[in-house]
Amino acid sequence: MKKEFSTKPQAITEAWPGELDMFSWQDLIAAIPTTMFVVTGWKPNGEPNACMQAWSTFTSSEGEFICIISAVNKGGHMYQSLKETGCCVLNFPSRGVLDRCMATIENNSFDTDEITASGLTSEKAVKVNAPRIAECFLNIECELLWEQAHFPGSSNVTMALKSVHLGMDSTHFDENRYGETGYVYNINGARNPDTGEVLPVDCGVIKTMRNGDYK
Repeated sequence: MKKEFSTKPQAITEAWPGELDMFSWQDLIAAIPTTMFVVTGWKPNGEPNACMQAWSTFTSSEGEFICIISAVNKGGHMYQSLKETGCCVLNFPSRGVLDRCMATIENNSFDTDEITASGLTSEKAVKVNAPRIAECFLNIECELLWEQAHFPGSSNVTMALKSVHLGMDSTHFDENRYGETGYVYNINGARNPDTGEVLPVDCGVIKTMRNGDYK
């Protein structure tokens, strides 16, 4: 039986202080998975910046490959870097690299090389002025197209990026892009709207279906 939700169910409470100020209760109920990646660029002091991202989507338009990042905080290093340099790299980790990429969340002080401090290797991008993460199997080098505030006074913006170069590990030219060795997806604190229970899985990988498996 389908249930309808126009207002927050009473059972949905914060798993940590401020959670429902940062995330919508609708986001927690829907728990729509999105690809996890690290956005890298340069801070004004020349140190590498690395910012974990999800809540994004990718599309093609008139021959261009476009990334739409839907939650960029205007007070963060990533926003400042994109505004100053106009470019970045999107680095996609496999499951085996994810822990080190997640460590960039903690290693985020202004004077820190956020890539090497997290046990990762920085390498030079091919087309843009930004560092790449060598351990990530896919690197998408991008230029900034535009930004748009979510609503008047919002501290977050949506940003559109245009891909100008791809770097992909040859070990992922086949189906290794998916499953245990491929893209990792964020599942944002999924909740049971009846009980408020926080479901135990907070990230996942794709299981491909073919030959009628989807029927």
